Amino acid sequence: MYLVYGLFASFVIVLGLVVIVLRKKQMHLWIASFVVQRFRARPKIAEGPIHIFFCVADHYEPAVGGVSYEQECARVEKWMKHYPAIASKHQDGSGRCPQHTFFFPAEEYRPEHLDRLAELCGMGFGDVEIHLHHDNDTAENLREQLHEFKTVLYERHRLLRKNPETGVIEYGFIHGNWALDNSGAAGRWCGVNNEISILRETGCYADFTFPSAPDETQVKTINSLYYATDDPLQPKSHNAGVFVKAGRKASGDLLLIQGPLGLNWKARKLGFLPRIENGELSGDNPPSNDRVDLWIKTHIHVQGQPNWIFVKLHTHGACEQNMGVLLGDSMDRMWTYLEAEYNDGQRYCLHYVTAYELFQVVKAAESGIVSEPSHFLTQFSRYAQTKKTAGPAT
Repeated sequence: MYLVYGLFASFVIVLGLVVIVLRKKQMHLWIASFVVQRFRARPKIAEGPIHIFFCVADHYEPAVGGVSYEQECARVEKWMKHYPAIASKHQDGSGRCPQHTFFFPAEEYRPEHLDRLAELCGMGFGDVEIHLHHDNDTAENLREQLHEFKTVLYERHRLLRKNPETGVIEYGFIHGNWALDNSGAAGRWCGVNNEISILRETGCYADFTFPSAPDETQVKTINSLYYATDDPLQPKSHNAGVFVKAGRKASGDLLLIQGPLGLNWKARKLGFLPRIENGELSGDNPPSNDRVDLWIKTHIHVQGQPNWIFVKLHTHGACEQNMGVLLGDSMDRMWTYLEAEYNDGQRYCLHYVTAYELFQVVKAAESGIVSEPSHFLTQFSRYAQTKKTAGPAT
């Protein structure tokens, strides 16, 4: 009997520790969805190669840490010098080098920084979209700030693009502090419950904020491409939505393109606790071959088109600790592994894409297109201009 009591007490203690860990890492917000996905039947892959669309979304903040203006400029110049040198050594199945999308914070706007990034992108190394940190904001101010910043990017820096049907300047978005649609604790780092509606009104084509784990803003919907419908009176309207599906029309106010979220049992803490895999690239969490395999096995895709896999990673690329990874040997090895293991042209075809191009591929899959992706990617001006043309900065 004492043995039974002892085993029961041990079980209760272990269970209590698990609950504590789940709460501390905010895993209670998403772990149930992860378990369901793990036990769900894998989608059937059609004949032909699996196309992998690989995108890096950078919360690019030259002023992070309150550094001097001189250090801001030095950070930008380091990207100008080193990214072309390392990226030019690599290419995907179409001969295109790795692409980097800089989500630049509207509240930190400096024209000289954007001029340099526009130059880098013009050489074929990526694109620029919109990032925003705000707090205790109003709907009116948010709408005005987004409109003004996208207009400056388009007219002053020749970035972004206009929707060919509506003529509206469109942009991709990442929310600062992860607090999309006022999802932070006590309304911090946003303040606008109808933010999703405002993003739609101002021309946002998709949000790339998530996953945000282990942050409290993490949503229960994970490893998905889906549409959120705004409830203007409540925060976190994007906690759930309608999944993108081939042959089904768009439904909702905002498309969310998520990166991978799960558990990495090959990178354990204390020898037995799995590490949260959230698609982050940083000095503390550099890429590895095991992580690459895990991102692809997560199999984020449009329902009904499982042969197209979307890998969207995130980083904060302007700070020195992370630049050591992003502009150094770690990324070089990651790209080498991707190209060796997932670009044989028979089983896998690798595509390096910007955030906007990733969005366009999602929409193509949604519309039912099943042709070779490079055929329709070339209709986008930046893709057509940069394919096989990128070279080191001079």
